[in-house]
Amino acid sequence: MRSPHAAAPSAQPFVGDHSVSSASTPAQPLVLVVEDYGDAREMYVEYLTFAGFTVAEAKNGFEAVEKATALQPAIVLMDLALPGMDGWEATRRLKTDERTRHIPVVAITGHALAGHAQAAREAGCDGFITKPCLPDALVAEIRRQIGSTPATANPGTAEP
Repeated sequence: MRSPHAAAPSAQPFVGDHSVSSASTPAQPLVLVVEDYGDAREMYVEYLTFAGFTVAEAKNGFEAVEKATALQPAIVLMDLALPGMDGWEATRRLKTDERTRHIPVVAITGHALAGHAQAAREAGCDGFITKPCLPDALVAEIRRQIGSTPATANPGTAEP
C-alpha cells in the first residue's frame, strides 16, 4: 500500500514566474530578482523562497522594468551588469515612473570599486550589496528595506 505522503516532493511547487501571482500574499513579500546568470538567479530564488519570500525573476533590464510594473514587488534586487538594458538604466526607469518609484531597488553587483555604491545611489538604488554576499546578509537587507518579516519566518506575527 502506498503512503499518502509519497507525492509530497512534487506537491511543493517551485515559486517562480509561473505561479507568482497566485502565491503572493501580504504575509509573503514579493521579491523581484534581476540577474542574467542563471545559476546565481536560481540560488537567490531558492534561498529567498526558503527564507519565506515569494520570488519572481528577470534576466535583463527590459524584463525587470516590465515585471516590476506588472507585479509591483515589495523590492527589486538588481544586478547592474545586465545584457540589453543594464541595471543602471533599469533602475533609472523604475525610479522615474510613478507606478514603480516607491519600490526599493537594491543593487547587487560584483563591482566593489569605491565609486560604484555612490553611482548606484545616483541612479536611484536604495541599497548596495557586493557579490558574493552571505545569504543572511541579503535577507537582512531586504527586511531592512521593506520593513517587514515574512510570516513563515515568524509565524503568527503578521497583522491584517
